Amino acid sequence: MKMTNYKYILILPLLVLLSNGCKKFDEINENPHAATEVSSGMLATGMILNITRSDISTTKSFMQSFLLSKYLTWGENIEGFQYNRLGATDFARINLLRNVKPMVNAAQTEGLKKSYEALGHFIRAWQFFHTTMQVGDVPYSEAVKGEESGVIQPKYDSQKTVFLGILNELDQANQLFAEGAKFDGDPIYNGTTDNWRRLTNSFQLHVLINLYKKTGDADLKVTDRFKEVMTRPLMRDYKDNFALVYSATATQNYPWSNVPAGSNAFASSNYTMLSSYLINPLIQLQDRRLFYFAKPSPVKVTGGMSESNYNAYVGADPATNFQTLLTMKNGKDYSDFNNRYSQLVNAEPVSVFSYWDLQFILAEAAVRGWITGTPAQTYYASGISNSMNFTAFNTPDVADYHHNMRMDGTYIAAYTASAAVALTGTTEQQIEKIILQKYLANFLQGSKYLGWYENRRTGYPAFTLNAATNLNIPSTSFPLRWTYPSNETSFNAVNTNAAIASQYAGNDDTNQIMWILKN
Repeated sequence: MKMTNYKYILILPLLVLLSNGCKKFDEINENPHAATEVSSGMLATGMILNITRSDISTTKSFMQSFLLSKYLTWGENIEGFQYNRLGATDFARINLLRNVKPMVNAAQTEGLKKSYEALGHFIRAWQFFHTTMQVGDVPYSEAVKGEESGVIQPKYDSQKTVFLGILNELDQANQLFAEGAKFDGDPIYNGTTDNWRRLTNSFQLHVLINLYKKTGDADLKVTDRFKEVMTRPLMRDYKDNFALVYSATATQNYPWSNVPAGSNAFASSNYTMLSSYLINPLIQLQDRRLFYFAKPSPVKVTGGMSESNYNAYVGADPATNFQTLLTMKNGKDYSDFNNRYSQLVNAEPVSVFSYWDLQFILAEAAVRGWITGTPAQTYYASGISNSMNFTAFNTPDVADYHHNMRMDGTYIAAYTASAAVALTGTTEQQIEKIILQKYLANFLQGSKYLGWYENRRTGYPAFTLNAATNLNIPSTSFPLRWTYPSNETSFNAVNTNAAIASQYAGNDDTNQIMWILKN
């Protein structure tokens, strides 16, 4: 599962490899040390890293998703994501899928073909899900068929059709992984189909929980599908996380690492302050993850507070005026990232889908009445304990990295059973607790924009709307979506405009309500 096992040449431009350029020129200039064929494993590696490492990114880019999800503030300039400005997205996720068919076709045995076909279905489902979540309707049935069918201006499918396709592809991936063989080119699970099958099914539950407003749809059969997927193999603990493991190897360091010192200008720039949405609940719940995530306020420590005192930690409200936040930063009365994130080359694996995500999904489903048998509290406590165990396991026993407030089994058991944390109250109050714990667990973890999507979906955690600083138009509301890519509106205008007309009465702006958000 470690990136240090990665031995494959990354992506060779597929179009170059498939071109019929001047044969003599190619023969004369052939590099005897270069790969002359693209294997299934090479294409698999490129696509897997694209949906993990490329989304996670490094340095300031690593923090962008967490700015939108309000985990931190940024003091370099006024950041659009911090202040809710969304623009046009792109369809690069869909373009990647051109490599799926060549990957499958290059497989050498029937078992490998099934595995690579399964992987292709999973990656397609993953990419289409994240693309439709940004804008609504997207090309699906005619996507990436330019070479095969000559379709260079694909039609857009309704978001419902896209979700049906995603669910069906995940069903196919589950079946094919069950029949497939261990495969090459996998830097995450080392080609173990059982791990991929568990991820596929767990991710399908994530897709389904996002359809919670569509339980009455006769085609989607959301709750029936959810119950059926529950009978399949699922992720077992945080060691099954869909995550990158970092190392001291060049280009494979943790994204916020500043080792050697000065190598990450942003990590050493003091631009960041952790937010009140992260810090305040950790203080209120007496949650020791606070001491692993953050550093205490220098002002509070200078004033005599211990670094193990919850009250020594101060969060900033990301909706506050930029100049006021700069004053707060210059006054040094705030909490920043724990030093372990910048001082370690392998601070912790970074997941784009985690076991604790699955457990919180199951807890929510139980509260909503979709599933019965196991109490929601059991899933909820498992999500919290796995997040805590993951953090403790990946943190060296250095006082500066946990401020002498270690999390051990006794503490974790007591925390999950405490009255403040226990899953009690009305259905809505329980949903709020589940989403809050999912939010806390996914600090510097989770798929891109997950915290923001959860807030958009459920309203939790409740972000402050400050009309004086909000960059959305109008400033009296939060944005709900990105707008369509400019190259689509320019080069696929007929189909793009038809999609905008059918969904949003012709208004491609950030305030339009996509199908998945409607009751």
